[in-house]
Amino acid sequence: MARLLLTRHFSKTSKIRQGYVVLVPEIGEEATDKNTLYDGDHLPEFNNMTIEKCRASIAKQTLDFEKGIKEIEDHLSVQPCQDISVEVFHPLEELGMPLYTTWGLARTLYLGNNTLMPTSSFLPIHERAQKARASKFHSKPIYDAVLNELSQEKTRSFEENRLLKKFSTEGKLNGLGLDDKKRDALNYYLSKLAKERHSFKWKIDYATKKFVHVVTDYNIVKHFPSSLQKAIAVDPNNALNGPWKFNLQPLVFKSLMEYCPDREMRWNLWHAQVGRGCSLNEKELRTGVNVDEIRYLRKEIAKILGYNSYVDMSLETKMARSLGEIKQFMAQLYERSRPAQEEDLGNLLEYAHNEGFKGAKLELWDVPYWKRKQISNLFDYNEDNLKKYFPLKKVLQGLMQLCENLYNIVIKPRSGVSTWHKDVVFYDVFESHSSAPVGSFYIDPYSRVEDKFNSNSFGWTVGIQNRSKITNSNPICALIFYFEKFNKYNDALLTVKEIEVLFNQFGRAMQLVLTRANSCELAGLTNVEWDVSEVCGDVMSHWLFNKQVIASISSHCDNGEKLTDLMSENLCRAQKHMVSIDLSYELYLSALDLELYSTNDFWLDIQKRLWPYYMSIPLQKVDSQPLSFSEIFAGEWPAAYYSHLWSKMLAADIYSAFYDAKGDEQKLKDVGRRFRDTFLALGGSQMASQTFREFRGRDPSPKALLKSLGLKKVNQER
Repeated sequence: MARLLLTRHFSKTSKIRQGYVVLVPEIGEEATDKNTLYDGDHLPEFNNMTIEKCRASIAKQTLDFEKGIKEIEDHLSVQPCQDISVEVFHPLEELGMPLYTTWGLARTLYLGNNTLMPTSSFLPIHERAQKARASKFHSKPIYDAVLNELSQEKTRSFEENRLLKKFSTEGKLNGLGLDDKKRDALNYYLSKLAKERHSFKWKIDYATKKFVHVVTDYNIVKHFPSSLQKAIAVDPNNALNGPWKFNLQPLVFKSLMEYCPDREMRWNLWHAQVGRGCSLNEKELRTGVNVDEIRYLRKEIAKILGYNSYVDMSLETKMARSLGEIKQFMAQLYERSRPAQEEDLGNLLEYAHNEGFKGAKLELWDVPYWKRKQISNLFDYNEDNLKKYFPLKKVLQGLMQLCENLYNIVIKPRSGVSTWHKDVVFYDVFESHSSAPVGSFYIDPYSRVEDKFNSNSFGWTVGIQNRSKITNSNPICALIFYFEKFNKYNDALLTVKEIEVLFNQFGRAMQLVLTRANSCELAGLTNVEWDVSEVCGDVMSHWLFNKQVIASISSHCDNGEKLTDLMSENLCRAQKHMVSIDLSYELYLSALDLELYSTNDFWLDIQKRLWPYYMSIPLQKVDSQPLSFSEIFAGEWPAAYYSHLWSKMLAADIYSAFYDAKGDEQKLKDVGRRFRDTFLALGGSQMASQTFREFRGRDPSPKALLKSLGLKKVNQER
């Protein structure tokens, strides 16, 4: 619940716990004690799943859960808690697992088959389940029992200690340790914050959807990748005929900035993107007041809870221990990225001039276009040609083989399993010596315009069922992607970016499936520190650029040829080209986020101070990007945007252990076993800092990340 307090919407609450009024459907005959969403093998019965069944199950399970919490509270009020595991944690797990699972099924349907679970049906289910599951962290009697247990000197397992720490932190962040007056103030600020976040999100979403630039000239789009042409075509089935609609949807915008040859059009797109929320827009779409209010409310919330700033409060659920530690980490990256950025921009400008660019300098709307052109020139890099070497089925085969070798597991497809679409395949994961699966996952690979959620992401990993020793439950998750299927090959052909997403999400799935934590409150990604939550996915992404792995996943769709050594080398070099600019911008955004939530300075003053420090290209007067920084104002990353870089740092350091073992099969297996026994197995059952030390034998260092990006010290370059 700590993450919910730090990142999500809340309603006004009572003195004891957050209260809410939710209208739920009547519980019909289907909502009996038997879970009608499952078949005899304890797998979801997607073939017969309906909105009504999901609603009925959620209605009954949320009521049962809240009733169960009340019974636990009544028990604690009658007599002191003798065994908190038996009297509190075990009952909560038994009550919570059915609710968690039904919620996971609803999320899976929502992302995998929006016809079966449209947004209008999903949101009430999602919000009801979210609020019900959070209620255990708003219980004062449970919180008091946890604090009493922690005050006693006992020998406990590390999982028991971690569970106690989780409940105590969640309770503290929810104000359970405050007096009535402060708790009322906290609830008031939380209620106002939810409204401000909702208003901010609506304005930015509306401004994003509102902007459309219609293009009718085929010469503008003729060199676009086929996937981009289809994404912007009014008629995707006739993508070459036009017209085409340029828009600000994140994936489309990024590609347009890379491929659009018309500089004025690129400027128009960039200006619209960074101008969302600014004072030049119509009054109802301006977000300046929202930004100020969100910052103020979060500062007051932190103050009420006893923190100096919202950043300090945020660090309660992070691996990083202090703002100073984060700044020191960022300074080490900055030391390499800033001088490299200036050199890279100079080289890019020279290249652009040789190719006919007439400007005296490159602007922000020029860099992505000329960078992509330079990569194509230097490394013979063509997205449409390259993806012919990466059919999805071949990539998946190589990816699963890699995981089997690294983690000593066996992954087998199982037929006859109920799914939400004929494209979906179900897999069981076995220990190499066992006949019973330790976990399972679905893969839904293809984009389906007619019934699949229109996502701005290439893929998702959805937890359906967490591991629980108490309820004897094995983990199940779903991997949902949006890869374009070509009828000619009955398969998708993947771009390098799509392969990277596939590897990343598969790494997350392995963390969910191979967990050994005994409690669903600690298993998989649950309770993992926010700045570590992307690590296992990022580690897996590193393997994509291993030459042996590239060879194992490549096979030309027409003739079966693998990438040549030169093509493989160029693919890897292309990924590192001019990374200094992207890294510098990520550092700027991370610093901006931290400054916004640790100072009272006006957002524009912060932007003007930080931009020239991190970026070589001058700041444009019309750049109001902070006013549309949804990730930190409406999303899940306030005072935590640095987490993306922190996770990359940890992942690069972890992968370097594999890299150091290359050529020695036994050493590689030893590293794989150690990674599985730590990061994949322990999940949130242990502090991430301790898990890292167990794997690496020391604290993390950014050296491996800088090396993987090819960023050397300035004096070494000279």
